[in-house]
Amino acid sequence: MKRYAAFDPPEYVGWASSPGQLRRFRATIEEQPDRRSIAGALAAEDLLALYRGLLRFRLHDIALQRWVKQGVISKAWLGTGEEAVTIGAVHALRREGGAGDVVGPMIRNAGACHEMGMPMTDMLRGYLATSDSPTRGRDLHVGNLRYGIVAPISMIGSLAAVMNGFALGFKQRHEPRVALTWVGDGATKHGEVHEAFNFAAVQRLPIVFVIQNNQVALGTTFRQHHRAPDFSGSGRAYGVPLLEVDGNHVLDVYAACHLAADRCRRGEGPVFVAAETFRMGGHATHDIREARRTFDRSLFEAWGRRDPIGMYEEYLATGPVSLGGGEHDPASREARNRQVLEQIEAAVVDEVEAAAEAALASRRTAMPAPADAEADVYATPCEELRKT
Repeated sequence: MKRYAAFDPPEYVGWASSPGQLRRFRATIEEQPDRRSIAGALAAEDLLALYRGLLRFRLHDIALQRWVKQGVISKAWLGTGEEAVTIGAVHALRREGGAGDVVGPMIRNAGACHEMGMPMTDMLRGYLATSDSPTRGRDLHVGNLRYGIVAPISMIGSLAAVMNGFALGFKQRHEPRVALTWVGDGATKHGEVHEAFNFAAVQRLPIVFVIQNNQVALGTTFRQHHRAPDFSGSGRAYGVPLLEVDGNHVLDVYAACHLAADRCRRGEGPVFVAAETFRMGGHATHDIREARRTFDRSLFEAWGRRDPIGMYEEYLATGPVSLGGGEHDPASREARNRQVLEQIEAAVVDEVEAAAEAALASRRTAMPAPADAEADVYATPCEELRKT
């Protein structure tokens, strides 16, 4: 994909894969029979749908960064470098709108929204606080149950208990539906997250908790707030199966979450998925320099070489699957695959640009009126309250 010096982390700007990295990427799936079987069953269009999702997410974040630089918004919370944890998990679910599975994303999992069906324009309008945004200008934490999306909560960790409520409802109604939410490494230190994990385990709820370890909580590094080397022992602590995944490998995340969701549908939930990834920036766009002082430069370089989009792109381009259809010799197939990927990128760029333009148009014509602040505050309309 095209790299943008003004917006991408510097480690991504001149990105290129190495043969060793690509071998390790392929081995991640090949060495695990159950996940290899699931990933191997994906048709070319399924593989490309994952690619589209990764691109949408990265370009959504770039659109927000551009607005920050232009002074349209003051800051943005990004998922750059962590896209695979979101896209792989969502694609493993039954995305059937209000009748399917439900997700509860953190703000750094914004890609879950567009992959569950929410229009990109609505997501961007949320940042602009327009009256035609999902929250009608009240909050940038957007969701919509029509698409199976529970809006994020500013209090980190609180969503875990909320998602338990959805999973409990599915269980009590005997519905083959699954709830999935992401919990950051820092959020696991909140008491309500422990309560949510324990309640889900005791009640055997159909919920997948993706523990998204991006190595830092705000400005506190993982080593400063977690004594164990990783989260591999968390499942044993609650009596819950735990699957470890490479959080920069979209197929590994997809396959593991597919297995986890299947277990939940069989009544064997909950399931933890522990994903190791890295936040390639600051807590938000305002503190990128501080974030880069938090870690040694070599750590950014190491994770930068594992760009989840770049690695997956190389995997698709050089793999045995003919993305454009037809049979080809390896050299012709790679050339055709790269052409298909370039065409998809161009289409996604146009899609995100059109969404950004539509959102900016709403900023000019659809800002909330002052009187709108009284709406949806109470269950009883304000007019009725005034009468009393």
